[in-house]
Amino acid sequence: MKDQAATGGGPEADVPRRLSTREAAQRLGVKPETVYAYVSRGQLSSNRAPGGRGSTFDAAEIEALARRTGRRTPAAPTPGDLVFRTGITLIEDDHCYFRGVDATKLARRYTYEEVAEWLWTGTLRAGVRFAAPAETLAAARRAVDALPAHSGSTDRLRVAVVAAATADPLRFDLAREAVLAAARSLVPTLVGALPVVADGPSAAEGAPEASDAGLARQLWPKLTARPADEPSVAALDTALALLIDHDLAASTLAARVAASARAHPYAVVSAGLGVLEGPLHGAASGLAHRMLTEVLERGSAAPVVADHLRTGRRVPGLGHRLYTSEDPRARTLFALLARMPRAAGALAAARDVVTTTARHAPLHANVDLALAVLSVSCGMRPEAGETVFAVSRTAGWIAHALEEYGERPLRMRPSGQYGGPRPPQPLPAPPGEPPR
Repeated sequence: MKDQAATGGGPEADVPRRLSTREAAQRLGVKPETVYAYVSRGQLSSNRAPGGRGSTFDAAEIEALARRTGRRTPAAPTPGDLVFRTGITLIEDDHCYFRGVDATKLARRYTYEEVAEWLWTGTLRAGVRFAAPAETLAAARRAVDALPAHSGSTDRLRVAVVAAATADPLRFDLAREAVLAAARSLVPTLVGALPVVADGPSAAEGAPEASDAGLARQLWPKLTARPADEPSVAALDTALALLIDHDLAASTLAARVAASARAHPYAVVSAGLGVLEGPLHGAASGLAHRMLTEVLERGSAAPVVADHLRTGRRVPGLGHRLYTSEDPRARTLFALLARMPRAAGALAAARDVVTTTARHAPLHANVDLALAVLSVSCGMRPEAGETVFAVSRTAGWIAHALEEYGERPLRMRPSGQYGGPRPPQPLPAPPGEPPR
């Protein structure tokens, strides 16, 4: 039995800790009025504070409500602090939730478009399909076709967004329904503007762009020359749904900054795409793709992992700062890939990488490794995972823009900590001339 002094024992330890209204509001991340609203709905109980002024609340009850609602205790704000209160995604206890619902269950049950609508509106629209306006799609294709042949998919997507924006004279309308209409047309426009993989099925054969075709089927021939089959398209659709959002990732923060300045939704997506191209974010799956290809060529993960460790490089597709065990998105995709005979080799290579690396460091698979298994097994290019990531995350950026449009504009103004020469300094002069 532990010492009472060490554990805070004694008679006082049996008394439940009480919080004031202000403390309860801070813990829940809400206004004091909202705390009393929870009481009126029966979600909280309260006692009159000693002296009859205000109320007190059971600390354990407040903690339980905070976990249920996904609220996070905000740090004491100071001028210039960035405080984001969001109802979109919660990552907690190695799970990812969209609007409080397990994201992996949503992705297994519903299509990408249905999950996107759920994220945007909180309403599930069964069977919803997104369609690109003909004029907007034509403008995007012309812009993409003008790019050099060596352009990457993210280059094409960035150009397609700009073209779609110029084709929409109402893009500056930030009313909720206007933003939603733009989002529902932008996502299929991005997919439709991408070129079909050489020697692959035509758009009409592999992924008809009519509204009756799901986005995953439309995207398929833009990623691989192989014919589509239902298990593979289902895995791609699940990947799209899983990747829609992941809390305040770097690209999402950039998108929210743009929305805070009241940039239109196309500019918000452009801001996200600009960050996504970095090798530590959306492009990470391409590194994992190349690694798996090398493992398959060499017949074992051991020499490939050894090369990475010898040169001081991280092993791609492993570890995630937000999860202590395997990324739940990766686990969901691996389960689908295990049902695809064509994925057996790449899946075995991925497991070999995880097992081999575990001898050196206890790292678990993340979604980039699962995306790499999908891209390798389906004959896609290394950048295919980046394309899937960018198309999918477009919906998440729009969801965050919708939230940010409801906040005070230009609220993101951090203060810089100057570290340059102290003034006054002399005027600079060209080399060889004395300072003035």
